[in-house]
Amino acid sequence: MINAQWITLEGVVKEGHKVASGMAKDSPYPQGTIEMQLPFFKALGLDLTDFFPGTLNVSIYPHYFTLKNPQYTFKQVKWNPDYPSEDFSFCECRVYFENLHYHALIYYPHPETKIGHFQDRYTVEILAPLIPKIEYGDQIILQVNLLEIALEK
Repeated sequence: MINAQWITLEGVVKEGHKVASGMAKDSPYPQGTIEMQLPFFKALGLDLTDFFPGTLNVSIYPHYFTLKNPQYTFKQVKWNPDYPSEDFSFCECRVYFENLHYHALIYYPHPETKIGHFQDRYTVEILAPLIPKIEYGDQIILQVNLLEIALEK
């Protein structure tokens, strides 16, 4: 991206609610929310088929982010017939783990339209390709674009 302003943060991979991937035992979404949302995002112009169908949850404590100018924002996406429509934004990022880097996206279901499974303010949900050997507690390097998000402490 031209004129991108990238900043590098350290992060720690943490366990999420496991509904995005469908791995939660009590999830109302057996195939996972991401798998269910993929065709809706693709129809809106964002093809996520190269990404793992689940989120990588990363704590960037003591930082947290707010949206500035996301690469994509989709309003009122009705991805599940049993629940209200939701708004989603996606911001470009890069994940570095074990000397490899991965093009990724910050996945941001807007809390004001989301019905449950909220993250704490220091957790970033990331869509990325499958990253071999990554586990909870692993440290990663995350690069974010300050044209798309603002970081605060």
